[in-house]
Amino acid sequence: MHCEQQVPVEQMNGFHISSAEMNCNCMSAYSANSGPVAEVKKALKQSNFSACTKDGAKESEDQLSSLQDAYTTILRGLGEDPARDGLLMTPSRAAKAMQFLTKGYKENIREILNDALFDEDHDEIVIVKDIDMFSLCEHHLVPFFGKVHIGYIPTKKVVGLSKLARIVEVFSRRLQVQERLTKQIAVAITEALQPAGVAVVIEAAHMCMVMRGVQKMGSRTVTSTMLGVFREDPKTREEFLSLIKG
Repeated sequence: MHCEQQVPVEQMNGFHISSAEMNCNCMSAYSANSGPVAEVKKALKQSNFSACTKDGAKESEDQLSSLQDAYTTILRGLGEDPARDGLLMTPSRAAKAMQFLTKGYKENIREILNDALFDEDHDEIVIVKDIDMFSLCEHHLVPFFGKVHIGYIPTKKVVGLSKLARIVEVFSRRLQVQERLTKQIAVAITEALQPAGVAVVIEAAHMCMVMRGVQKMGSRTVTSTMLGVFREDPKTREEFLSLIKG
C-alpha cells in the first residue's frame, strides 16, 4: 500500500504533509521479464552474449538515426535550415543528448542492486536527502529538476547508500511525471529490501511552468509517497519529515 500526494509549496509549512487517502495500486518497479540475479547470470552464460551485444549496439544505432531524422524535421518545421553552419551537427548532438536523458529505459534495478544488499541488524530510519534529480516532463519534453529525499526502515537488510541515488537516476532518466516518479522510486526500494516502510519526497521546478504557460518563476511542486509504517504511523512520518527539512 502507499499514500501519494501532491501539495502546493505555499501549503507545505515545512513539509507538514497531510495523510489523505489516494490510489493504492502498486506499480511494479521491475520488468516482468527480469528474474532473480542468479537466473539472469545463468541465462547470460547459456546465451551468445557477443551476439546480444551486437544486437543491442545495432538497436542503439538505429534509434540514433531515427532521432537525428526527427530533429532534422523539427528544425525544418521551425523554419530553420538544417544545412547552415550552426545547425549542421545539431540533429546528431540532440539525438545523443536525448539518448542519454532517457537511458533509464535500458537500465534494470535488479542489476544495479546486484551486489549492494547487506544483512545488518539495524531497525531505525535510514535517510538520504537532497539527491539531485533531473528528468523530462512527458507532456512537453522539457526538463523538471530538484531534490529527492528518501527514508526507509530496514528489516535486517540494508542497501549501499549510493544505490538509492542510482535508483533515482534510473527512473528519472525516462519521460516522466513527478507523481509517478515518486511512486516508482518508493516501490522499487520496497520490492528490493522488503523494509518496514519507505518514504519518498520530491521537490522540483518544472520548466513547463517556468518557461511557458503561467510562467511562474518561483513555483515548485512537492510530491510524496509513504509506504508501510510511514503511512500507518503519523509519528514515524513526522519524524522523517522533520529530519529532511532540518
